[in-house]
Amino acid sequence: MEQVLALFSGFSWLSIVDILVVAVVLYRLLMLIKGTRAVQLLKGLAVLLVASISAQFLDLVTVNWLLDQVWKMLVVALPVVFQPELRRALEQIGRGKFFTHNTLLVKRETSIVIGQVVRCAQLLSKNRIGALLVFERQTGIQEWVETGIKLDAVVSSEFLVNIFIPKAPLHDGAVIISEDRVAAAGCFLPLSENPNLDKDLGTRHRAAIGITEQSDALALVVSEETGAISIAQDGKIARHLDESTLYQTLERELQPTPGTSSPHHFWRWGNE
Repeated sequence: MEQVLALFSGFSWLSIVDILVVAVVLYRLLMLIKGTRAVQLLKGLAVLLVASISAQFLDLVTVNWLLDQVWKMLVVALPVVFQPELRRALEQIGRGKFFTHNTLLVKRETSIVIGQVVRCAQLLSKNRIGALLVFERQTGIQEWVETGIKLDAVVSSEFLVNIFIPKAPLHDGAVIISEDRVAAAGCFLPLSENPNLDKDLGTRHRAAIGITEQSDALALVVSEETGAISIAQDGKIARHLDESTLYQTLERELQPTPGTSSPHHFWRWGNE
């Protein structure tokens, strides 16, 4: 007991502040990379760390030498591997958004956005016009916003429909919605690398799945061939949603309420 008291006797209020600041920074960094490929890379680094400690403990000279060379190589490679996450973190710090959650909308604004998007999806579906809309959430997707034309426009069904009209300048790319604004249109998204997807899924559907594999974004797709409406999240897709189901799903996923599951919960998942 005396040793424990002695340990904490050296703590001051500055030490507590110091620990809290580090904890908040680490938490925000974890939230920043959540849902991205960086998570898998960190798991790989953790495995290497455990292997290095084990090799030193067991006195495995050759293995320890090899791992030392790997760590030296990683000192140069890591900034390149984590370049998108590092750039996104610096951008958020520059915008003053690093310590704030700003991608889940205010309740009233969310309802307006969802209503406009659902109306747009129904109009596009009825006329068999293909479309892809992406909702940014906790994980920043600025690197894909930059591939399109930045708009910073109000979300309205008429505006979105006009973007996706065939032969319009931006109809081939994706629209990215950030907070209650259309951040950009004509964006190029990463295609899914999942080999088990149905063969009948086209480029839009694979792009929708791809962006959700690399972030926690929500993607809405309208099929040009069938007019079917689908939603992708966490690398999976739910297809053939009617108006009511679409609205309820967007309401639940983009606007969580007390007592519901986390924003990452979804239902009816499958590669159908």
